[in-house]
Amino acid sequence: MALPSFVPVRRKQFDAARSTESSPQNNTPPYGISPSKSTIKRATRTRLTFALLTSLCFLIALTFVILVEFGNISAHKPVVGSIWFMKLDLSNIIPASVPNASLINSIARTLGLHDFYQVGLWNFCEGYGDKVSECSKPRKLYWFNPVEIILNELLSGATIALPNEILTALGLVRHASHWMFALFLISAPLSFVCMLLTPLSVFSRWATLPIAVLSFLCALVTNAACILATALFVIFKNVIVSRGTDINIGAEIGTRMFVFMWIAAGSSLFGWLVQMGMCCCCASRRDVTIGRKVGTRSAYADGETPVHDRLVEEKKQHQGRRRWRMKKA
Repeated sequence: MALPSFVPVRRKQFDAARSTESSPQNNTPPYGISPSKSTIKRATRTRLTFALLTSLCFLIALTFVILVEFGNISAHKPVVGSIWFMKLDLSNIIPASVPNASLINSIARTLGLHDFYQVGLWNFCEGYGDKVSECSKPRKLYWFNPVEIILNELLSGATIALPNEILTALGLVRHASHWMFALFLISAPLSFVCMLLTPLSVFSRWATLPIAVLSFLCALVTNAACILATALFVIFKNVIVSRGTDINIGAEIGTRMFVFMWIAAGSSLFGWLVQMGMCCCCASRRDVTIGRKVGTRSAYADGETPVHDRLVEEKKQHQGRRRWRMKKA
């Protein structure tokens, strides 16, 4: 048998007063009118602005990652054909100091050696002068092996001597190229997903945290791919240039490709930082609805009172009545 419970008379009076204040018959709320949905949207407009800014950052990152991935993939598209990581110049592979250098270079052309070779993520392209004549078939996990390319394009039995430093560097180039290829391919779908999800951060800060984790992974993968590509081709170029006394091969870094990939890296990094900031800053719509935060006060119309202020006022009145009861006791 349950024991009877006793509620103090003053507690009953206090609860009755609160129920009277919140009853629908009372047309004048004690703390003002509750904010409407349109008011809540206006109060959280700052958070919406930052959420859309983050989405724009990942859209920019996605656009430039796609340009990096499709760079140098076709010889018949001028824009795509001008985006490459590195360009090797073999037009004067025989130095001018050698007697009959022009004649020997012409013979090298006859044997099948092209003037230049430019490297992309999926393949390489070759050509004469400044015009690309042909591109190799794109393939996954591609890595640029100039020795193999040059030997395959010379006639049977012809060889070309390369320094040991370049041969040693080719092993590192193969492993680094595989990682770079995988990271760039992962970066594109991650950027696309982050672009779609980041606007949802306006509704709740609880939703912002997992999106911030995903955006961190996107920024990490994109920046790692850019760092690896920069280190790979800058070192490769320096090795080729440093052996200029043995071979007369020029090397040039693709400025457009590097600008594109670092814009993508910077955009994804900035988007992640803004997303992390929204985990603790700027009131979400849920914060304003339940009274955790106010948002932008200028968004409230005359007579509308933020839920946060109403809760604070109720808490103050409750504490005042409690102190009054304690004094009476």
